[in-house]
Amino acid sequence: MDLFHIIAEERIQKAYKDGEFDNLKGYGKPLELEDLSSIPEELRMAYKIMKNAGYMEEESSLHKEMMTIETLMKKCDDRVEKVELQKKLNEKLLRWNQIMSKRGVKTHSALFKNYEHKIEKRFK
Repeated sequence: MDLFHIIAEERIQKAYKDGEFDNLKGYGKPLELEDLSSIPEELRMAYKIMKNAGYMEEESSLHKEMMTIETLMKKCDDRVEKVELQKKLNEKLLRWNQIMSKRGVKTHSALFKNYEHKIEKRFK
């Protein structure tokens, strides 16, 4: 152990003995641990950082769904089914852009502005 670890450990022990940890939020309650078993071990730290920074799981699932739909569209030969997949993809993209705009993140949504205007015209 290097000098910094020894000093830090001594200070923690002293604070514990002095009762400085007794009034901490959640003291005496069990920890709420997340199940990260579905996330590869090498990505867990990045996942936690992103989650703590405010990136929602909905955003992640939307992104996965969009990638799946795009893959299906590339392999689809039926025009009718391809149109339906494109509609689903557009819905997911609109939802994703809403999430990003609420957070103040700029997206490449200029591509979708025309689509949004078409939708607005249909509802008017």
